[in-house]
Amino acid sequence: MLVIAVLGAGVAPAHADRPEIEVSPDGSRASQPVAPTNFTGEAHSKPLFDATDYSDMSGGQVSFEPGARTAWHSHPAGQTLIITEGVGWVQSWGGPKQQMTPGDVVRIPPGVKHWHGAKAGDDMTHIAIAEAVDGVRVTWMEQVTEAQYLS
Repeated sequence: MLVIAVLGAGVAPAHADRPEIEVSPDGSRASQPVAPTNFTGEAHSKPLFDATDYSDMSGGQVSFEPGARTAWHSHPAGQTLIITEGVGWVQSWGGPKQQMTPGDVVRIPPGVKHWHGAKAGDDMTHIAIAEAVDGVRVTWMEQVTEAQYLS
């Protein structure tokens, strides 16, 4: 019995070098106005999770007032949107404008120039998830014109 105790004394638990589970309470993350250079209209962003040393993925909740929208932009690893409230639109460059409603999941492929935001007359909230490539998560471009938005 003594031999087993001595042999086991120097063995670390198998989970000793693994990160612990982290719970981030909702109230610990404040919503902030978005940068007006990258959006048109009133919108707020609330970080949900940041990249870690084991994942370059991050996510946030973005709330758009009626008519608010992103500028044209792209993501080197693509983007996933999960619509949680309201009605919104998403459009790729040269593609049709598509409606988004609660429960919809939108997958935007890597490098696709696009915009998304609230439908005219409706609020919209979504969770946005993207991964960085070589430290770049998004490339911002020109604003969506009123004619493009309403087309």
